[in-house]
Amino acid sequence: MDRRAVWRTGLGALLGCGMLVGTARAQQHPPEHMTPDTGMHAMMPGPLGISMNRMGSGTTWIPDAVPLPMHHTMAGKWELMTHGTAFAQYNKQGGDRGSDQFGSMNWAMLMASRKAGDGLFQARTMLSVEPATVTTSGYPLLLQTGESNKGVALHDRQHPHDFWMEVAALYDVPVSSRLALEFYVAPSGEPALGPVAYMHRPSALDNPVAPIGHHWQDATHVTFGVLTTGVYTKYWKLEGSVFNGREPDDRRWDFDPIRLDSYSGRLTVNPDSNWSMTAGYGFLKSPEALRPDESIHRLTASVLNARRLTNGQWATSLVWGANDISHGEGWSNTALLESEAILDEHNTVFGRTEYARKSAEELVLPATAFPGPRKFDVGNVSLGYIRDFARMFGATAGIGVMGTVNRVPGSLEPFYGTRSPLGGLVFFRIRPAYKAAAPSMGGMHMHMDESGL
Repeated sequence: MDRRAVWRTGLGALLGCGMLVGTARAQQHPPEHMTPDTGMHAMMPGPLGISMNRMGSGTTWIPDAVPLPMHHTMAGKWELMTHGTAFAQYNKQGGDRGSDQFGSMNWAMLMASRKAGDGLFQARTMLSVEPATVTTSGYPLLLQTGESNKGVALHDRQHPHDFWMEVAALYDVPVSSRLALEFYVAPSGEPALGPVAYMHRPSALDNPVAPIGHHWQDATHVTFGVLTTGVYTKYWKLEGSVFNGREPDDRRWDFDPIRLDSYSGRLTVNPDSNWSMTAGYGFLKSPEALRPDESIHRLTASVLNARRLTNGQWATSLVWGANDISHGEGWSNTALLESEAILDEHNTVFGRTEYARKSAEELVLPATAFPGPRKFDVGNVSLGYIRDFARMFGATAGIGVMGTVNRVPGSLEPFYGTRSPLGGLVFFRIRPAYKAAAPSMGGMHMHMDESGL
C-alpha cells in the first residue's frame, strides 16, 4: 500500500471521526451558554409548522418519516445541527478500464438556525477533504463520466467533491397561515433542479459511491453561484433558480468564479410523511470545461418513499434524469432504483440498479473506433451490507462491503475486457447514529438518542 495513500485514507477518516466525536462531546458536556442536553430535544420548527426533518440538500425536501442522522444542540437562540459521513475504503474496479485505490470519501456539514422576524434564518456550510483523500482525479468507478482533471476528461472515475461543497444562507418566512416564501443565496450551493443529492437521500445514505447517472440527475449539488426563490405550503413547493452552469474546475480547494448564466425550476410535492416527489427543468450554460460550446437542457424527476421499521427504517428512491445537448443530438436518459434498510442498530443493507445512455465522447472511447455522438446503453447492479460494531458519543461505526456487476454492450467488450466487469469495495464507515422516534408534539418530531447521550 502506498504511504501517501495511507495518509490520505487516515486524513479522511480522522475528519469524520473528529467532527462526529467533537460534536457529540459538546452535547454530552455543553458549555454553560448552551442548553444542557437531557436526552430529548425538540427541533426548531420551520414556517407553517413544517418539521426541519424534511430538509435535504440545498432546498430539497425528503420524506418527514425518516430524518437524516444529525446532532442537535442549542447555543443561546441558535440551534446548531451537524451532519456528516466518512468512509475509509479499498476500492477495486475490474476489467481493462478498472483500477484500484485506497482512499476516503468524506464530508461534514454545519447548520445554524434561529428565528429572524416572522421567519427562520439558517446559515450552513459543507466541507470535504476528498481532493486529498481520493486525489483530484477522484476514485475508480466503472462507467462513470463527467468533469475533467488537468485538461483530460475523466472516465470510469468519480471526481472528488470540492472542499467548499456548500456555503449558503436560507431564509423562510410565512406570508399567511398556509403559505410561505423561501430565499436561498449560495456562493457555493445547490440550485432548484435535481432530486436531493445522493449523499442526503435516505435510500443512499450509507452507499459510498455516486450513481453513474450523477451528471444527468443531481451533479449540480455543488455549484459556484446560486440564487433561489420559492413559494410553498405544507404539501408542495415551487422554486426557481439562477445559477452557474459550469461544473466545478479541477482546482478543488478554492472558490470558482461565480456566474449567474443558467436557470432552473422545480416542483416538489410531499402528500404525507412517507412520500416526496419532484420534477425539474434546467438550462445549463457550458457545463463542461473541455466542451465550452455545448450547453445542456436537463429534465429530472424523482419519487422518494420512506417509512419506519420496528427497529429501524426503510427508504427507496426512483430517480430519472435526461440531458439534451444544444447541438441537437437528442435526449439521453438515465434512471436508478435504490433502497436502504436499516434493520436495527447493527445491520444495514442497501442496493442500487442503474441504466444510462452515454455517448462515445462521454465514455472517452477512441474516435477511430466510434463517432463521438454514438450512444451506448450501459448499466449496473450493486448490493452492500454494513455491520455496525461500535456506538458511542452519538456516533456509529461499521464495517461494510459492496459488490457491483456492470453491463456493457458487445461493441464495448474489447475496451472493458468483458461485457460484465465487476467492482467492489471494503470500507469502514462512521456517521451520526440514528435516534429512535418518540411521540410528536405540535408537528415537531422529537427524538431520543438510543445511546442514552
